[in-house]
This record gives sequence, C-alpha cells and structure tokens, in this order.
Amino acid sequence: MNTSENMSYLYNYEDNLCDESSSPDLLDSVTVKPVLCYVLFCLGLLGNTTVLWLLLGHIKLKTMTDVCLLNLALSDLILALSLPLWANNSDNLVSCKVMTGVYQLGFYSGTLFVILMSLDRYLAIVHAVAAMRARTLHYGITASIIIWVISVILAMPQVIFALPEIDEDNNKYECQPLYPDHNERFWKMLRNFSENTVGLFVGLSVMVFCYVKILAVLSKSRNSNKDRAIKLIFIIVCVFVVCWVPYNVLVFLQTLQLFEILNKCETLMNINSAMAFAEMIALSHCCVNPVIYAFIGEKFRRSMSRVLAKYLCWSIRIQRDTIDTTNTPVKSDYES
Repeated sequence: MNTSENMSYLYNYEDNLCDESSSPDLLDSVTVKPVLCYVLFCLGLLGNTTVLWLLLGHIKLKTMTDVCLLNLALSDLILALSLPLWANNSDNLVSCKVMTGVYQLGFYSGTLFVILMSLDRYLAIVHAVAAMRARTLHYGITASIIIWVISVILAMPQVIFALPEIDEDNNKYECQPLYPDHNERFWKMLRNFSENTVGLFVGLSVMVFCYVKILAVLSKSRNSNKDRAIKLIFIIVCVFVVCWVPYNVLVFLQTLQLFEILNKCETLMNINSAMAFAEMIALSHCCVNPVIYAFIGEKFRRSMSRVLAKYLCWSIRIQRDTIDTTNTPVKSDYES
C-alpha cells in the first residue's frame, strides 16, 4: 500500500518541502479506515471460503478453469486476510513484514490469476478445438505454480524494506517501506513499475484483447446463451477497470513525480489524498471476484444449489426423525 508510505519525496523543487499534512485524508481516522477494512475482510472471507469449500469438497477439478478459480479464490482470501492487519498498525517488526508480504502476495497473484482466467476464456471460446490440449488440469497446475513463484519474487523487495515507523503527526506507528538513502529513488521506481506492469500495462491490455476477440466470436454465434455471456464479459471488464485502473493511474502519476515531470505541490497533495480511496476500491476486488467468476457461472451455481439442497434435505430429515422419536409413545411392559 502506498498511503502508509512516508511521502518524503514530495517536493515542489523550489527548495520548499511540500507539507504532506496539508493534504486531507478522509480515511485517515480512528474509525473510518478500520471499519472499511473489516467490512471488506468479512465479505472477502465469506465469499472466497465458500468458493474454496465448494471447489475442494464438492466439485471435482478437471480443467484449467477449475484450477484458475481455486487459485483466484485462494489469492483473494490471502488479500482479504491482510486487511485486519492494515487496520491495526503496530510497532512489531514481524507483524509489519507479515502484513506487507501477505498484501503484496495477494495483490500480484490475484491480478495474474485474473489475467490467466482471461486467457483461459479466450482459448476456450476463440480457439476451442485447438486449445483443448492446452486447457488441461496439468497445464493449469503448472501455470498456477509459475504465477505463485512470480508473485513471491515480486513481493520480496517490499517485505525486506518494510519497517514500523512512528508518524510524528499522529504519534502512532505505521508499517511502510524504508529504502536505503543512496538508491531510494530506484526502489520506488521499481515498485511502481512492477505494480503498473502487472495491473495496468499487461493486465488491462490482455483483458481488453481477450474479451474483444471473445465478443467478436459470440456476436456471430447462434447460441441461446450469447446475450448472457456478453453481459458477463462486460461486467468482468468494468469491475476490473473500476477497481484497479484508478489505483494504477495514481501509481503512474507518482512515477512521473520521481522523474521530476510532475512536481507541483498542490497536485502531489491531491494524488496523496486520492490514493487512500483508490486503494480501498482496489481492495474491494477481492470481494466481488467470487460473485463474478463463481456464483454467476452456470456450472458453479448448479453445484451450489445441489450442495445446499443436499444439506437442507439432510437437516430436514434430522429434524423429522427427531420429532418422530419424540412423539413416539413408549410402550409399557404390559403392552409389549
């Protein structure tokens, strides 16, 4: 997260330090930010654990799509689990590094699995026959392992430099990356470039390409479910754009500041204030992913309905047996 980072690089380049405290941060309060974090945590925990429960216990994993859904839910769950830690900053070094690592791992892996889901849908619809061998369970597991390895590598620098530091303005500890003074600019540029590459330049480009091709194929199809599929694609793209593009645009603007292209103090303060809202919107993506990729899908909804019906019937049967046992008259020794 960039909000908690020390914005010491904000200068107006007229030998005057830009006053960070002058930028209003409506989320930087005792209650607002923690409440939002816990709400997103509860929603993300509920949705993603339900998806994992169904996939691992009631749906047999057969294709790359199933593996992608499983790993995407796991990634979103990891991201959701970091939210209570961010809501309660402490002066503990281990806690600071854990929360940074969990957040970074969830951020990179979640975005990469969304990209993999887009490619999987593209192959399944646009190259259905040719891609049958490439969309197997084996390739899905292999691709997932590669994504987790890449995510760990990208997350490691932030974990290494994460340290709890006391904020003199509000006299409380905040977990933030403290880079070495001699190459601080390099590490900040590397972090921003990594996030923009995964979340904006590659992620958005791949999604737009895949879903434009999918829409072109579906528009020529006579399938009765064509309209429903188009609506689902529209929702996927719109949700990704709304959640992640504002955050990545602000990160890109911060990169321009590092290149001294953007150096007006007022503009920098506005970017710093908007980042808090952009981060919360981006984090909400871990809550809506289960709805988009799982509960809206016909196969997943059928499985969910079947499981609920099974447990509902099981519960009703237990209640009926209990009532029958209670109401059955007990025979006396004479009656027997």
